[in-house]
Amino acid sequence: MKIFPAIDLFGGKAVRLRKGDYAAMTVYGEHPEEIAEEFKRLGASCIHIVDLEGAKSGDTPNFDAIKKILAVGGLFSEIGGGIRSMPAVEKYLSAGASRVILGTVALEDEAFLDAAIAEYGEKIAVGADVKDGNIAVRGWLDRSDVTLWDFAKKMQKKGVRALICTDISRDGEMKGANLGMYKRLKSELDIEIIASGGVSSLEEIKVLKESGVGGAIVGKAYYEHLIDLKDAIAAAE
Repeated sequence: MKIFPAIDLFGGKAVRLRKGDYAAMTVYGEHPEEIAEEFKRLGASCIHIVDLEGAKSGDTPNFDAIKKILAVGGLFSEIGGGIRSMPAVEKYLSAGASRVILGTVALEDEAFLDAAIAEYGEKIAVGADVKDGNIAVRGWLDRSDVTLWDFAKKMQKKGVRALICTDISRDGEMKGANLGMYKRLKSELDIEIIASGGVSSLEEIKVLKESGVGGAIVGKAYYEHLIDLKDAIAAAE
């Protein structure tokens, strides 16, 4: 299992939200690329990047900061946050991203999702952000009427290779990941699952690994020194 330390971007800075609330934002660094360099120094092989402003606007307002992070090199990088057009996909992949994460658009524009998969294959991942059992959209601001399970099964049928699944209720709370949800996803699907939201202990990382999850995103627990990144990587290997 891979550990994906996370950098969420707002105004070019590295920040974290609590339960996706833009009014509950903590700034952790003015220079996100320096955080990426630290991840690499600590042994990370992957990085998870989200443009929080893009998630709301559908644009790429933090592209310059993302380019600096990607320039660190040597990290498998996945990027999400408002990627809703082929030019945006191409922009990130051309800048060196390993894969991009489609969120709202994967639910609302199946034709675009199909075209992106046809063009880029495994470089297209999908984000399943879950709020009270249903998929949330537009930067977690709205809750759709589509359940996680229906959505996940549909993504598998469409050929999506990786699903980044976030339990919004636990994101930034450091109260533990929704382990039961990830175990069920792995038992019902033949698709790579990346766990996100509330991962806050080495024990959880070990349980996720044992359940067959392909990766775990570590965010606030790293920034608040609850998880040592080196230890997390060792526990996942």
